[in-house]
Order: sequence, then C-alpha cells, then structure tokens
Amino acid sequence: MAVTEIWHNPRCSKSRQTLALLQERGDVEVRLYLQDAPTADEISAALKALSLPAAKLMRRGEAVFKELRLAKETDEAKLIEAMAAHPILIERPVVFANGKAALGRPPEAVLDIL
Repeated sequence: MAVTEIWHNPRCSKSRQTLALLQERGDVEVRLYLQDAPTADEISAALKALSLPAAKLMRRGEAVFKELRLAKETDEAKLIEAMAAHPILIERPVVFANGKAALGRPPEAVLDIL
C-alpha cells in the first residue's frame, strides 16, 4: 500500500482538517514542513505533481513575500528557492498519495488522489 504524506502545519485549521480526513482513511506520514523544509527539488516535484506554477503554491500574504520583493510574475526558479528558504511561503497542506499530489483547500480536495 502506498504511503500518504502531508506537508502539515498544526497551526492551520485547513491542515488540521485535512490531516483528520486522512487519518480516518489510514496511516499518514506527517511532515512538519516548517521545521523540515522541503528542498527546491522537492518543491519542484510537488509543483509538477500538482500541475501548478510556483506562484499558485505561494502564500503571497506572508510578510516575507513582500520583504523579498516577490510577485506572482517573479521567475519560477526564484519563487521555488524562496519557498525552500522560507517554507512559511508554501501554501498548506499539500498531500501526496499514489504518485499524485493535491492541495487541501478545501480539505476534501485530497480525497481524489487517495
């Protein structure tokens, strides 16, 4: 059976709701991505699995987004590097299962990949 992984932030209600949904369906590997930041390569792989550009995985309301003078039009590689260096910029939660990925916004959106 494939492992289900969640990039989780316990302070986020959507992340907690998504984790609860996953736990109802079986084992889930929890990655506290703020402490165990994904590498640029992992973020690139997640974006490919999500079929999203980097700007769509960014939390543009975070102070560090403005401090780094980023914009949704910023070069893809620069956005990915910023997320790797400042994981608070990564939208959450991201769930990986069965070779696919989904963003848990809303939490039920992840059920399609299970």
